[in-house]
Amino acid sequence: MDGTTATTKRRLPAGRKAELAAYVADTGQVTVVDLASHFGVSIDTVRRDLDQLDREGIVVRTHGGAVSAMSVPGRDRGLDVRLQMQTAEKERIAALAVDLVEDGSVLMLNAGTTTLAVARALRNHRDLTIATNNLRIPAEISPSVFRDLFIFGGAVRTITQATTGPVTLATNSHAPDVDIRADYALIAVGAVDGSGFSTSNLGDATMMTEMIQKADRIAILADSTKLDRRLFAQIAPLEKADYLITDAPPPPALAEALAEAGVAVLTP
Repeated sequence: MDGTTATTKRRLPAGRKAELAAYVADTGQVTVVDLASHFGVSIDTVRRDLDQLDREGIVVRTHGGAVSAMSVPGRDRGLDVRLQMQTAEKERIAALAVDLVEDGSVLMLNAGTTTLAVARALRNHRDLTIATNNLRIPAEISPSVFRDLFIFGGAVRTITQATTGPVTLATNSHAPDVDIRADYALIAVGAVDGSGFSTSNLGDATMMTEMIQKADRIAILADSTKLDRRLFAQIAPLEKADYLITDAPPPPALAEALAEAGVAVLTP
């Protein structure tokens, strides 16, 4: 074994993660397999390190690897980047979410790549009424799934391909807004911690809060990289949700807080 390899294998975890972050920054885009080979560690170790670095905002996790956070300006990551992130986890979450929905239900979906996965997973449902601010959903969902599909108006955020604004629908320009109620709101959030659910954008948070207020049952969707995190804009406290759907069990303290709030945690 040469000196370089021996040094790599003896490296302390903190040092390895620092060098891993520097390597991703220099390379721009990497795969888990490449990193495991480069640093002489297991793929599981690399995945854990990348998950931690993603939570710290140093890298952006993608399907099978990571990209440098420097290549994704700001906290709001473009939809094209987020579509590559935790794709398998989002599909598992979507499969659990659609099992809650009966045919003929009224359903609200917010913006995000997780709810795009939900739209695709609804392919065997029928006669749904769907209301959303997600501009990508009409192209992602099969016409056989829904009876009516509504898009909430408002200002368009191109980075998320969604609208922000009040959760209301008008019959025409002269009529007042019509209040709406839904059987379910399936809400993808940016972070979950003991204080509740949050996201990085204030307008998005307002939209999600209104959706939650207008639904009889609320399922929060968040992959495990978003657990035990808190972002700028608070959406709702934990007790507002009926379900948290995620891909792995929450950490013990968060699991206890969710149980106390009466939130059922659904995992694959």
